[in-house]
Amino acid sequence: MTTHKTFKQRVRARSAKTGESYTTARRQLIDKADRRTGAAPPGAQPPAPPDPALLPTPEEAVRQATGRGWDDWFSLLDEWGATERSHTEIAGWLVGEHDVSGWWAQSVTVGYERARGRRAKHQMTTGFAVTVNKTVNVPIERLRAAFVDPQRRRRWLPDAVMRKRPGRSENTARFDWPEPASTVAVTFDAKGETKGQVAVQHERLPDAAAAERQKAYWRQALVALKESLEKS
Repeated sequence: MTTHKTFKQRVRARSAKTGESYTTARRQLIDKADRRTGAAPPGAQPPAPPDPALLPTPEEAVRQATGRGWDDWFSLLDEWGATERSHTEIAGWLVGEHDVSGWWAQSVTVGYERARGRRAKHQMTTGFAVTVNKTVNVPIERLRAAFVDPQRRRRWLPDAVMRKRPGRSENTARFDWPEPASTVAVTFDAKGETKGQVAVQHERLPDAAAAERQKAYWRQALVALKESLEKS
């Protein structure tokens, strides 16, 4: 009976003979065994389900936006050979072959790369990023002003040094963050006449540890924002 160790030896032998990468040689042997016997070789189990914490968006959101859930996309990408492709190639394939919009193509690509061990948690193409949301029971105009007006921002975020970047959109504001050098993108969404949601995405962070620190920071900060606005 073929053992897991023997299968690995066969993969390495094929890789040395054909010049294929280990992953490609492994996949070719699995496909050959499937065609011959209808079963994969021992030790060639399918990838384990991804940790939901690694995925950039919830299952419901990606399914609603793209028509497929995470498992569906991962199966398609594996079949296409995405483990051998670059980030740009994967995103381009999603746009060109499956009509996925640019932002969602990036999100699906990042989720796939994290699930397959090619990208760390919170890691994006331009560093690390985290997103924190909060719904506040005030009109969206007050919510926006609490961020973009420096005097109002100091009421709930007194120790932050944020320099607003020029921009015309009323629903998005971007800021430079000095330490660590990074950027903050804030999006405002009306949930009715007296309720709004704010999403803070802290981008271009240097590593996973910084990302975790800033995620905890913004969670506390948005609680302070909610309390400040709703009691005033």
